[in-house]
Amino acid sequence: MAVQSTPMQDEASYTCGACGEEIVISLDLSAGADQEYVEDCPVCCRPNVIHVQVDEDGAVTVWSELEA
Repeated sequence: MAVQSTPMQDEASYTCGACGEEIVISLDLSAGADQEYVEDCPVCCRPNVIHVQVDEDGAVTVWSELEA
């Protein structure tokens, strides 16, 4: 699980829990301040649950975990 916290932006990255690759994703901040969705790793095709949180100051935190 990798956690990235940065000021408001259009992209972020997470580390795949299966293969360890760093994956860059586009952020859709219009989907809300607390998001959770499943995305397959483009390298190993394993599903990762992506978590996106935006705090009051606009800082974005992204982390992932393998789907159970």
